[in-house]
Parts: sequence; C-alpha cells; structure tokens
Amino acid sequence: MTIKTGLDGGVATLTLDHPPLNVLTREMTRELRLALATLAADKSLRALVIAAEGKHFSAGADVGEHLPPTFREMIPEFVETLDALVTFPLPVVAAVRGRCLGGGFELAQCADVIVAGEGATFGQPEIVLGVTAPIACVLLPRRAAPGIAAELLFGGDTLSAVRAQAAGLVQHVVHDDQVESEARGLAQRFARHSAAALRLTKKTLLAAADRPWSEALRAAAGIYLNDLMATEDALEGLTAFVEKRTPTWRNR
Repeated sequence: MTIKTGLDGGVATLTLDHPPLNVLTREMTRELRLALATLAADKSLRALVIAAEGKHFSAGADVGEHLPPTFREMIPEFVETLDALVTFPLPVVAAVRGRCLGGGFELAQCADVIVAGEGATFGQPEIVLGVTAPIACVLLPRRAAPGIAAELLFGGDTLSAVRAQAAGLVQHVVHDDQVESEARGLAQRFARHSAAALRLTKKTLLAAADRPWSEALRAAAGIYLNDLMATEDALEGLTAFVEKRTPTWRNR
C-alpha cells in the first residue's frame, strides 16, 4: 500500500507513503481514489488532511507512465483522482514539506488550504520535458495572483514557500517540523463545526466557482434555502444561539 489512512476526532489523514520522493504512480493514484471515495461517504467526517512520508511531499507523477501507450490511460486516471480531491465534500488541508513538483503540486492545488514548510519548493517543470501540466493549467489561474500561473507553466522554475504564499498559493508557512501539526490543528478547528454545514459550505463554494456573479448568487442562495435549512444542525445551531446555549451537532 502506498496510501495510509488515519482517522481521529472527525479528521481523516491520507498520507502519501512512497518515499523518498512520493512519486505518484498509477497504482498510488488508484489507492488515493479508493480512499477518497470511502472517506467521502463517512457522514461523521468533518475535515481531511493530505500529508506525505519523508522529506518531500511529492516530486510528481511517474515520468515513465507518461510515455506511449500508457499515457492514454494514465492521464484520464490522474484527472479522475484529482477531480475527486477538488470535489471532496469537506475541507481539505495539504501539509507540504520539501519538493512539491509537477503532479505533486497539482495534487496540493486541489486542497482548500495549503500549509507549507519554510523549506518547501513548488513548481511545474513539465515544460522542461517538452510537455505541459494540464491540471495546473486549470487550477493555477484560479488559485494564484495574475501572472504567476504563466510564469510557472512557461518557465518550469520553482517558487519558495514564502513566494508561493505571497502569490496566494499557500496560506500558512511554518517551520518544516511543524507542518503536519499545523495542518492537523487547522483541520481540527474546522472539525469543531457541524459536518452537515461543512459539507454544504463546500458544495456552495464549488457551485459558485467561476460562475457569473448573479448566477453564483442564485446557486448559493438555492443551496441555503433548499439544502442547508433542511438539515437538523442548521435549526439546532440557530436555536441554540437564540437560547444562549452550546449547540449539539448531529452532523445531519
């Protein structure tokens, strides 16, 4: 197995376990898809952390699997895996140390929040090999400050954690030995809240993304009216506030 799964207090951790570089093979992404599907169905889950064994988050996908004829199966499988992570129904926090390159960087970009170590480096070096990073071409312009996506994709160079934070790609930069604890602490903060509310907040963020303003507003309002207010936890939270007591979440 190249993916380890842990669960503690409503927070799941998926750990890439293929050191030293955690190269993302087809077998590894298959295991990741299966783990994500299982966790997505857990109604008590409230947050997910993506971490990695060893000094490096991931140096990317297996270059050998990009060659003919394997690439015709590998690319769709990789897209399916990362789509499952982007659309995961709860908050996702990536804990990144060391190299975070190529497909590994694309994987991190699928998280809602990235916590990076001071020594982390981020990059899309695919152009150096005469290819491109299809998923990053979609995700980077949505996550980064203007121009950063183009610089990374056309140049193939890396960004430091500090510059990645300035570009909006990384939300927290900490000492390398504090990355996992910071990421789990953030996930635990999310996990204080109702799983139902967290799921519908994620659903709203995904539904509103890249839509025209008025269409996004209608989508967000529709989820609130028709989905959120049908949950037990929404009524419990609002009633508890009015009654000046602590709510009891049922996560439904």
